Amino acid sequence: MDGLPAGHTPYALNDIAILKHDISSMIRVATSVGGTQMITYQADGLVVATPTGSTAYSLSVGGPIIAPGTNVICLTPVAPHSLTMRPLVLPADETIRLDVTSRSHSFLVSIDGNSFSCPEHTAIEISRAPFRISVMKPAKGDFFATLREKMLWGTDSRK
Repeated sequence: MDGLPAGHTPYALNDIAILKHDISSMIRVATSVGGTQMITYQADGLVVATPTGSTAYSLSVGGPIIAPGTNVICLTPVAPHSLTMRPLVLPADETIRLDVTSRSHSFLVSIDGNSFSCPEHTAIEISRAPFRISVMKPAKGDFFATLREKMLWGTDSRK
């Protein structure tokens, strides 16, 4: 994304959220994938999440849980105007282009929780970074055990 405000990095580990301003009505996010027009989301926003970020904001707005190490990215609409607009999982090497319009003529961009305002039609192009990072995890770390524990998977509350 060109013209980032000072102090904002163009890289996300978890997610990039495109959101309406608090008091404005929904936004329209024309979305292209790999140079092909896909859909125009009419919603309060759109979350573009990595597998690492899939259990955060994207999950809270109805997105899927994505296993670590999976080579994908997920688009999850926030409060979509149409019930047919569902989360979409794409190959991580796709380039996603977003063109946002809004009645307030501006919108918010949040990169891993750091937000700033943009005028509508600001060019937003999301693609994989040209580098990888290493993430430390506990020796006893088990992704699915953590999900079972934190999300109470497999528990029967009727007992």
